[in-house]
Amino acid sequence: MNEVVIRAEKLGKLYHIGENFPYMTLREAITNIFASSFKKLKTGFKSKDKNPNYIWALKDVSFEIKKGEVVGFIGRNGAGKSTLLKIFSRITSPTEGCAQVHGRVASLLEVGTGFHPELTGRDNIYLNGAILGMKRLEIKRKFDEIVSFAEVEKFIYTPVKYYSSGMCVRLAFAVAAHLEPEILLVDEVLAVGDAAFQKKCLGKMGDVAGGGRTVLFVSHQMNQIRRLCERCIWIDGGKIEKMGTTVEVVSAYEAALTSVSLGAARESNNKHIAAYFLGWDIIEPRQEQTNVLATTGELKVRFMVRVNKPITNGNHGISLFNNDNQLIWGTCVSNLAMEPGVYEFIYELPALPLKPSVYFWRVSLYDDTGLLDVWDCIPELAVATKPVTHLSDEWTGVLNIPCKFYVHRSEQISSVRTI
Repeated sequence: MNEVVIRAEKLGKLYHIGENFPYMTLREAITNIFASSFKKLKTGFKSKDKNPNYIWALKDVSFEIKKGEVVGFIGRNGAGKSTLLKIFSRITSPTEGCAQVHGRVASLLEVGTGFHPELTGRDNIYLNGAILGMKRLEIKRKFDEIVSFAEVEKFIYTPVKYYSSGMCVRLAFAVAAHLEPEILLVDEVLAVGDAAFQKKCLGKMGDVAGGGRTVLFVSHQMNQIRRLCERCIWIDGGKIEKMGTTVEVVSAYEAALTSVSLGAARESNNKHIAAYFLGWDIIEPRQEQTNVLATTGELKVRFMVRVNKPITNGNHGISLFNNDNQLIWGTCVSNLAMEPGVYEFIYELPALPLKPSVYFWRVSLYDDTGLLDVWDCIPELAVATKPVTHLSDEWTGVLNIPCKFYVHRSEQISSVRTI
């Protein structure tokens, strides 16, 4: 599994914007190709770096992906994620650098990618299979499974142009996932489907990855990225901002999205109330991202509170929830007395053995007049411990408790009652 199947070396893609090009004859087009190539060799791209009519969608991007890896790509809209997948799909070519792909690629980049609107669903399945290099017998063997997964049995002989966007996505994903590509590229198309379809697709992509095939997955749904991807690459402004384990990269990305003057924003919005929470962090053990927990042992968590008016009989509550909004733990403190100022609410916990995932704290503060503030803490708590739970999702539960297991041969078999 150490074989590198995708490699990007100093990859760059330059786009020209803000200009309409007239139609050209074939001779003019060929002449312009040679002229532009000569101009690039002569001047390079430096003169275009500051030109407002040019934009680098990707710049100096380098990484390797090994066979069987499931890698997520995250970042804001326009960061360059889709451009990167289009280069690997050979839809567009890089302006500079090198993109190497070793293996048969199936791409699911847009709704109905590769479908001919005038052909029926059945014809498009065979057409896409042929494009992927599949033999007709191979496609026929998978045909019923594809149609069943896509849930388009009634419309399989209907031209695709009459399909809804959801039907197109279901069929396109079914074709891409079932025709056994060595590399599967998926770009945000699952957002079109309903929750049940998304769950089914994520399960199928897990099966694809479990079969030793490589998956590149672009999504703005961080829960999907966490569930599916082992490794993650964060792209920002066409460049790699961070890459590493999914928990570390997604946590850093979410922290960057939410940490922009978080305390200042809450101060601005709540400065006229008696008290409010400013922020939170893990102070022991301290990580680079202060919302990441990498141990099942002792920890110390801090919540910052600003008090504007004296509180003589305050009550504070704290709860911890998982992504399904299931309550994991909670407690409360009464009889708090605080003068105006900034306070730290510190919790020392002997352990928090949660399975790797994302959780969120909910903290509240009351006085005799009622609720002063309740806050779903940002960023979320990211647990990055080594999983020791069951391999199947439905049996993992919530806790991630390390344990020791022994097998001893019993010498008292005769005393064991059999039924």
